Amino acid sequence: MSSELKNLSCYDPAAIPDASNLSIGIVVAEWNEDITTSLAQAAIDTLLKHKVKKENIYITYVPGSFELPKGTKFLIDNSKLDAIICIGCVIQGETRHFEFICQAVSQGIMKLNLNTDIPVIFGVLTTNTRQQAEDRAGGKYGNKGVESAIAAIKMASLKKNNLK
Repeated sequence: MSSELKNLSCYDPAAIPDASNLSIGIVVAEWNEDITTSLAQAAIDTLLKHKVKKENIYITYVPGSFELPKGTKFLIDNSKLDAIICIGCVIQGETRHFEFICQAVSQGIMKLNLNTDIPVIFGVLTTNTRQQAEDRAGGKYGNKGVESAIAAIKMASLKKNNLK
């Protein structure tokens, strides 16, 4: 659903599974740092709101969105996390670089989802303008970090419940 039709920060807290025993990783791209910092902080705040313990939130940084899949793979290979959130922001420029990066990142994250046992959440903004990114990083359309944290909780709980 287009974020123009939905506020990314709006959800029913009563519909969120218990997250008190979850361990969540967050991989944050440093490129467009002001945007990604806002997204990451919203994700952290949402996880804490839903009782994920602060010591069970693991944050790591990568240079840009292109490196998100590899940074996530490092976390998958070296930890016991219940879900990982990928936070990034790619803004359209004058060249086709935008298309290549967006496609590579989305395919990399999708492959991790299909080829590993840990849910990986796509918290990457792919916008035409900086204003669109700001609107989705705490602006008029809410914050994609909140939506990503909720998706992580739901997917981690789905995985745990299906293993019983």
